[in-house]
Amino acid sequence: MPNEFVASVHEIDLTRLRRAGRRLILCDLDNTLVPWNDPDVPEDLRSWIARGQAMGFTFCIVSNNRGPRVQRFAEKTGLPHIAAARKPKPEAFEEAMRRFSARPEETVMVGDQLLTDVRGGNRCGAYTILVAPIHPREWWGTRLVRIAERFVMRRLLRRGLQVPHRGGGRMEGSGSSWKKRT
Repeated sequence: MPNEFVASVHEIDLTRLRRAGRRLILCDLDNTLVPWNDPDVPEDLRSWIARGQAMGFTFCIVSNNRGPRVQRFAEKTGLPHIAAARKPKPEAFEEAMRRFSARPEETVMVGDQLLTDVRGGNRCGAYTILVAPIHPREWWGTRLVRIAERFVMRRLLRRGLQVPHRGGGRMEGSGSSWKKRT
């Protein structure tokens, strides 16, 4: 179960996180910050990162994607990164916390996948924020994981997980995509 579920990173309440003592934000890359394999850094994402940094947050990209893709994107944003993270295994999360001298209770993990991002962050004691995937296009391995996520999501919804709103309509999770319900 994530601590929060939001429609996009732009809806994360950075002020509330900072007041709660959070200072390190670990972010998944694909379908969390940008669509899968998208090399561009949108201006609104640059602004969100700059706003968080001005508030005292340190950001680190933690991605299961391979090094070259993650490194190119990280260079464009000026953010540190950990590629080939093997999430949900704890090593990459622990490495990031060590690198930035952050304790789990000071750390936030933001990602679009329950079974990698949220599960891994929870295992390490971080505050977890699930973000609705930006785009339905995904790597084939992720599409397979989404099949299992569908079952987990149904259970979480029954346990009270609130689905976020996006663009004026309620978002409804199917496991492999998010549909707008009017």
